Amino acid sequence: ISADTRAKIDAEIAKYPKRRGALLPALHLVQAEHGHVSTDAAKELAELFELRPVDVMEVVSFYNMFYDRPQPRHHVYVCTNLPCSLRGARGLLRELEAHLGVHAGEATPDGRVMLGHEECLGACGYAPMMRVDGVYHEDLDLESAKRILDSLE
Repeated sequence: ISADTRAKIDAEIAKYPKRRGALLPALHLVQAEHGHVSTDAAKELAELFELRPVDVMEVVSFYNMFYDRPQPRHHVYVCTNLPCSLRGARGLLRELEAHLGVHAGEATPDGRVMLGHEECLGACGYAPMMRVDGVYHEDLDLESAKRILDSLE
């Protein structure tokens, strides 16, 4: 963990009455710096928060927003909840799998895109939709979704 990230973690710790309250913000900061939370980073955080490394990794593995290994450059999630599915999301996901040559839950061989699905992204009125690196893209059809994916570097 860099000195800059450590200083940001210390600032987060100061906001909480108990040190452990800042663990989630600290994990976000570490992941922003490295792209994932490695076992070495978990050991550093465990020492800082007076926890065991396994306690830190349990938090990492519990939340789907944290990763314990290097990740593809882009994360793409198609919402497959009922409203999106009724408007074609499952078919859209299958077409995007074919377009990228991977199945949901897999990354492209070049490490560019991880394609997945989410049970609900909370934008039912704009179905079908997908989240790309945290940005929502709504009212999709196959061509617009493919354009978005093809524009990712």
